[in-house]
Amino acid sequence: MGGGGCSQRNACYIRPMTTDENGGSFGARRKRLLFRAQRRGFKEVDLIFGAFAAEELAHLDEAELDQFEALLAAPDQDVYAWLRGHEAPPAEFDTPLFARLKAVCTRKNPTWNA
Repeated sequence: MGGGGCSQRNACYIRPMTTDENGGSFGARRKRLLFRAQRRGFKEVDLIFGAFAAEELAHLDEAELDQFEALLAAPDQDVYAWLRGHEAPPAEFDTPLFARLKAVCTRKNPTWNA
């Protein structure tokens, strides 16, 4: 097969996407979380999570991505009650990331990604 270490036995197709810059696992995780944030199935929560994700997802570290993913797995009605202040979130969700997410609800002129 030509140079570059490719052989019939060890075929080279497309290089693996292993870095954030080329869509690797870290970038793929962010894309998956953005999709999930915008399509939870509860329109109000979709708008809040989607606006937050569009603005902040690219800047979250691994621990914050874990927290965001945990929030995405929580029941919609519960999350909505926490965001609106009708109920206090459980301790495991009451994080600085959740406070930033909740701040989306109090903006005067939010940008919704519908």
